[in-house]
Amino acid sequence: MDKAAIRKTLRAKRRDHVAALPENMRALMFHRPPAPLLDLVPDDGVIGLYRAAPLEAPTASYARFFFEQGRTIALPRFWAKDRAMDFAVHADPYEESDCEAGPFGIPQPVGDADSANPSVLFVPLLGFTAEGARIGQGGGHYDRWLADHPDTVAIGMAWDAQVCDELPMEAHDKPLSAVVTPTRLYGPF
Repeated sequence: MDKAAIRKTLRAKRRDHVAALPENMRALMFHRPPAPLLDLVPDDGVIGLYRAAPLEAPTASYARFFFEQGRTIALPRFWAKDRAMDFAVHADPYEESDCEAGPFGIPQPVGDADSANPSVLFVPLLGFTAEGARIGQGGGHYDRWLADHPDTVAIGMAWDAQVCDELPMEAHDKPLSAVVTPTRLYGPF
């Protein structure tokens, strides 16, 4: 099966899984990072997160958790659809008053927010393996960013239904350091 077909199957599987969860339970499942996961997070440096789309594993509670620990939070920022992703400081994970809609319609830090390079990056995904392989939406934004920042610890966030027995990996696909789901931590790898 090619990647486009795999993505279509995984999107449907994720949609059905999330639809079966009571809405008030979704964010509670990712309320706080599990203690073993925190061992992968350096004591200093920037924490990179993503703004979750409706079916993605939510990150808002993780942003607030790390912010309350005095950590700098960064979110992806796109200047245009055809430009590379960078990261900028997200200074208000409660009200998100420092965000505006980016070119993909996703809230991102405003244009004058300070740039930041995460030392640990929580990444979205469509599917993953128990060994750390990941398949994303297909744009390659995270793979390219991670290729340019090879020392960054990349941690996937996913629903339990997104685990796959295997995924096709190409040279540009960057493996994850770990994956966290509501019930389990896979890795570190």
